[in-house]
Amino acid sequence: MSMGYGSWIYGILFLLIIGWAWFGNSEAPVKTNWNAVEEMIIAGDVESIEVVNKEQANVRLKTSAVEKYASQPEYRSMPRRGIQFVFNIGDVATFRQDLDKAEAQSGQTVLLTYETKRNVWVDLLGFLPFILLMIFFIVMMRNASKGAGSQGGVFNVGKAKVQVVDQNTKDRVTFKDVAGLEEAKVEIMEIVDFLRNPQKYRELGGKIPKGALLVGPPGTGKTLLAKAVAGEANVPFFTMSGSDFVEMFVGVGASRVRDLFRQAKEKAPCIVFIDEIDAVGRARSKNAGFSSNDERENTLNQLLTEMDGFGTNSGVIILAATNRADILDKALMRAGRFDRQIEVGLPDIKERGEIFNVHLRNIKLDPNLDRDFLAKQTPGFSGADIANVCNEAALIAARHNKKFVEREDFLSAIDRIVGGLERKNMIITPEEKRLIAYHEAGHATVSWLLEHSNPLIKVTIIPRGRALGAAWYLPEERQVTTREQLMDELASTLGGRAAEMLVFDTQGSGALNDLEVATKRAYSMVAYLGMSSKIGNMSYYDSSGQSEMSLGKPYSEETAELIDEEVKHLLENAFNIATKVLTEHRDGFTMLAEMLLEKEVVFSEDLEHIFGKRIKDIKKEQAEAAKTDAESPQNAESTQDKSPTADNTSENNAMTETAQA
Repeated sequence: MSMGYGSWIYGILFLLIIGWAWFGNSEAPVKTNWNAVEEMIIAGDVESIEVVNKEQANVRLKTSAVEKYASQPEYRSMPRRGIQFVFNIGDVATFRQDLDKAEAQSGQTVLLTYETKRNVWVDLLGFLPFILLMIFFIVMMRNASKGAGSQGGVFNVGKAKVQVVDQNTKDRVTFKDVAGLEEAKVEIMEIVDFLRNPQKYRELGGKIPKGALLVGPPGTGKTLLAKAVAGEANVPFFTMSGSDFVEMFVGVGASRVRDLFRQAKEKAPCIVFIDEIDAVGRARSKNAGFSSNDERENTLNQLLTEMDGFGTNSGVIILAATNRADILDKALMRAGRFDRQIEVGLPDIKERGEIFNVHLRNIKLDPNLDRDFLAKQTPGFSGADIANVCNEAALIAARHNKKFVEREDFLSAIDRIVGGLERKNMIITPEEKRLIAYHEAGHATVSWLLEHSNPLIKVTIIPRGRALGAAWYLPEERQVTTREQLMDELASTLGGRAAEMLVFDTQGSGALNDLEVATKRAYSMVAYLGMSSKIGNMSYYDSSGQSEMSLGKPYSEETAELIDEEVKHLLENAFNIATKVLTEHRDGFTMLAEMLLEKEVVFSEDLEHIFGKRIKDIKKEQAEAAKTDAESPQNAESTQDKSPTADNTSENNAMTETAQA
């Protein structure tokens, strides 16, 4: 049965309409009663009577009497041929007696016949529900018993819903399509190279890792890297999601794991990729609230056995991806199962430039656009975020009927993604706008004048998302953060509240997010990073995640009070630093706030015009100038000539420091 049961219903209705049109358009007999027919019989005008199904009598007139009755007004619709009249009889025996009496009076005999007839259409309509039910049952059975390729129906519930990718697949993704991730690609390429040239490794006695786990934040390209492996390796590639193993039926997950590896062994050597493996690979010790016979545990146990159990899976390499490696079971992470953990982190500035080049291929760009500038403006962005920036920039340019996507479009797209939708029609009173302007000017002033704070890009008082105003920074891409840097960032964060207190002598609710960020950062400095003299070099951070379900804290109540005191002390110091900076540069701070009220958006060039260059930029220029002078030939000669004097100077400085000590 190739068509659904709905088509059968339409076909049956069509036949019914055709039958009605065929039989219903003919002339119908005139309905009458026995009294009228009795008079016809007495008059000798009736030729025959046909009793159908013992309940209906069909009367046929003699040819000579047809025109006699057809001329009467009540019988004008009477057919000229066939059966002219029809009436219902109550009882066959009584009807026979009445007919005999009428025949006796007329002196003529009427031909009487009995016949049993069945209406096909009525019978068909009576059986129609049963026919439709049978059609529905047949269709459901066919869907339930489809082949393994479609993986549908209850009969294939234990089959693995696997997608197979081979070298003949169209639109293959290769490593050329994956920008950045150079270290990860090196690790993955070794697995691909082993599948292509296994003899090179076997001659030296080496064994390829059985599994590799891709770990990283969302949107960094883990699944894309797996697709590139499928495109590069000339072997079958099986891909499934971790949630595909989960089903409402008991034992289905384990059955699908067995079926997946059975198919993989048949096509070995091959690669099996399980995306979001944390759906089934969660640590079993963290399921204390569930039964020990949990379905997810059964699936995980079967997966552990298939990866490295009593049987061998030679030629089957397992790839998996997750952004929650900390919750995976330890047995899944041991050597022999996932031998390698490949970190797929957020791209640096060079990798972001490469990712921009990939996503800007199909976009009409301004010829003067600096792509390196885009990479610098997007620190902390993942590959998915960069793709979203490029798409949003194209949409913004099209919205303004531009022929090219320009720099301003990309900046607006970044603001849209980071800050939210611009809300120009939001109703803000002049007093609120002035408070917001001085609040944001406080952030900008403190961050610009403190040496270790993040450099400012722009500050705006245009509402975006849930924020009434925002200051945009360009954080440095550093791996280690010092206490001085964290303190300056704390002071910059509290600069808005300090400005409110300094100018208006009040506290606004707009500093909620600032206080939340500052408090969390101060707690991390004290409780995690050991940046408190009273707490000391201690950290209560749990990187293993084993104490997530714990209701208690890893320190005493006295220590908790001490931590609270130290956090409060840090925040007070940061607030005092911000207040001091704003007080010392009150004129520039006021000028910046009034400029914000006028322009609504102020850039770093405006801050440099008001306050001058940042301390860090000045030191950087001085260091570069000193380095250039030291590398010049004349300075090198003068240094050689004056080296004894320099030695004496250093000795004098050392003595001075000793005396001061």
